[in-house]
Parts: sequence; structure tokens; C-alpha cells
Amino acid sequence: MQQELRKLPSVDKVLQTDQIRQLIEDKGRYLVLDSVRHIIEQARRDITEGQSCLPLTALVERVLEDVRTSGRPTLCQVINATGVIIHTNLGRAPLSDDARTAMKLAAEGYTNLEYDLDLGRRGSRYVHAEELLRHLTGAGGGLLVNNNAGAVLLALTALARGQEVIISRGQLVEIGGGFRIPEVMAQSGVRLLEVGTTNRTRIEDYEEAISEETALLMRVHHSNFRMLGFTEQATLSELVDLARHHGLLVVEDLGSGTLLDTAPFGLAHEPTVQESVGQGADLVCFSGDKLLGGPQGGLIVGRGDLIASLRQHPLARALRVDKTTIAGMQATLLHYLREEVTDKVPVWRMISLRVEEIQQRADVLAERLKAMGAEVEVVFGLSTVGGGSLPGETLPTRLVALQPPSPNRLAHRLRTGEPAVVGRIEGGRFLLDPRTVLAGEEDELLMALERAL
Repeated sequence: MQQELRKLPSVDKVLQTDQIRQLIEDKGRYLVLDSVRHIIEQARRDITEGQSCLPLTALVERVLEDVRTSGRPTLCQVINATGVIIHTNLGRAPLSDDARTAMKLAAEGYTNLEYDLDLGRRGSRYVHAEELLRHLTGAGGGLLVNNNAGAVLLALTALARGQEVIISRGQLVEIGGGFRIPEVMAQSGVRLLEVGTTNRTRIEDYEEAISEETALLMRVHHSNFRMLGFTEQATLSELVDLARHHGLLVVEDLGSGTLLDTAPFGLAHEPTVQESVGQGADLVCFSGDKLLGGPQGGLIVGRGDLIASLRQHPLARALRVDKTTIAGMQATLLHYLREEVTDKVPVWRMISLRVEEIQQRADVLAERLKAMGAEVEVVFGLSTVGGGSLPGETLPTRLVALQPPSPNRLAHRLRTGEPAVVGRIEGGRFLLDPRTVLAGEEDELLMALERAL
């Protein structure tokens, strides 16, 4: 072993080779030096485990490969062929052309983020979303923060810190990433008081729990799961009436949240933000990057005086978003104002896509795959909305079903290609759902499939 270890070249010797010197010119000394040290240390461990020392040329090749892979961004384009429209792991809602353009323009130069162009003096970053939110929801005010968990945290911290918040046991849900509503509430400094049971909570349960320590009643929509059978939950209208009688506030967390009625698209009705505002909720919190179809953000709408107090709270600064997010959210909200959502917002374009259109896309894809020699057919399938929205709800679709020798090996090749492609495996077949493949991605998808096959 010692003899093999002595054969290991020094870091300087590797750095002096022609290939590595050229690599330093192309990639910079820091990245290359770090890679050389890493490869030599790795070779040293291999020798101690009984392997022979690699020749210098082999070590150089490993450095070249290591720099090539480590120098690439870890965040990359993925073609979503899973049929899950709002795919949490793949970045949730893809943005509209207008939203992407607005974010690009905001990033490229200066903006009037906090400057009133009319008055020629300092303005507020909050105005860019608030007027649109007020117009679209009927609320007295609106606020944009970094995500919905942040929205709930800010609302509870500003309005109920050190006081009691009453919530149904059946609404103590866990959201994505392992975050739980009770933990978010605890972080806000409120005292959580659970009422009712997991499956049944009546308005009387809230009424009996109200005390002088109670600040507000909290309602959390089951946006990422469904409870069936012997169940009951107090309605928002009942909570509002009870709260008014006792001089309390009502805060509703809609989770995903939507500004469009989902029923006309063949899905179960999802409570809209406008409905919650209309029924008298003092504040309504919801996500910007799910059914709304915008960039990641948490939106709070409700009473103007409460929104103003939230805006002045120190936590609001910690949760605020940058100019690019504001630009993307404003562009997305403008689609709703112009009533062009199903044409312009990708999430709603996919939801509203007719089966006949999907069939045509699937047939074209299948024919081109057959020309490559692939064993493929178009079959009936189901797409899901995903993203913690409309649990259990599906949309009919058509799937391109490949029958490769090893579906898992094909899936791995596609995931690790450029661009990466993610589909799903069912019944020993690799399935592609055209519903979630964006317009203009078909050629890239076919090239990726050709390489992988």
C-alpha cells in the first residue's frame, strides 16, 4: 500500500499538466484546485482500500469530469410529462409569458419599486399588488409576502401574539415539506386552543371555548387532503357570525386558494378567495404559486385596517419579496383582471385542455416514437392538479405508453439527460402525459427520448 501511495502525484504536478493548465484558464483556479485536491484525496482512499494507484492521465481525466459536472448549475430545466399540473417537486406553477417578461425586465435594470413617479418621491412597494388584489377579491386591502406559511405567520403574530387562537382539531393539517399548522401557529407566539374532534367540530365547540384571552378564530381549508364519512365542520359564515357577536377576528387559511371556480372544468368546487371575503372573513391567506399560477408568494387579503397593521409589523420586512416576484405576481394578477386566464396562465391552460387536443398531441408523439423503433401506444389515463390542491380530483387524459426492456433504466436516462424529462411508471410501462408538456417542448422531448432509447 505504501508503495502505491508514493506513486500518487502531488497537487502541483497535476496542476502543471497541459490539460489542467488550460482548464484553469477556462474555469478559474479556485474551482480546478478544489477539484484536484478532491480527486487526489479520493485516489488516496481507494489505495488504502486495496486498489492500485491510477496513472497521472487517469487522474487528470477524473479532474476534467469532476469540474465539468460540478461547474454546472444544480437547478436546471425539466420537462414535466407526469400529468401532475402543479408539481411541487418540479417548481409548482410554470409562469405565463407575460409574467416571465415582467420578471426579466425588473431584473435587468432599475424599477419604480419604491418610488412614486407621479409625485417624484419615495413610494411603497406594496402598491404594485394591492390595488389588483382589492379589485379582484373585493377585499379592503391586500399584501404580498414570501409564501403562504409566511402569510399565516405574519397574520397571527401581528393580531394575536400572546393571546388565544381557537381552531378545530380537524384542521391542524400538515403542509408540504413537513411543516405543520400547529408549529407555524406556535412560532407566531399565540396560544393554540383546539376544539371539537378530528372528524366533527360544531360551532358550539368554538362558542364554549371563547374566553377573555381569545383574540381570533382560525379556519384552515383542507386543500391537500379530503375527509369523508361521518364528518362535520363549522362553516365560515357561522364562524364570522360568532366572532362578530364576541368582538373577535376570523382568519382563514385557504392553502392553495383560487380566484376561479374549478367546477366548470370538471373538478370539485374549490372555495374561492372572493367567497371567503364575501362571507366576512377578516383576513384570507393563500398561495400565489399554485392555483393562482404565479411566482412563489403568500397573499393576504381582507380588511384594509388589518392589512395596514400587518404592513407596519417588523415581521413584514423579513417576509417581503423582491422586485422580480412583485413583477411576476402583478403580471399574473393582470391576466385575471383581463379575463384571459385560461389562455395565458399555464396552470389553467392545462386544466382547461380538452381531451381531443391531448389525443392529437399524444398521437403525433407516438407516431414519431414508432419511427424511432420504440414499442408504444396511446392509452386512456388521468391527470391530477397536484400542489396540495383539489385532493383526489382527476382529469381524463391520453398517455403515451412506452414498453422498453427496463422502464426504470429509461426513466433514469431521461431524468439525467439535458433537458431532464420526468414521466411515471405504471404496470411495467413508462408513461408520458402530454397535458403537462408545455407548448414548444415537444421537439426537445423527442430528442431526449431518442437519446435515451
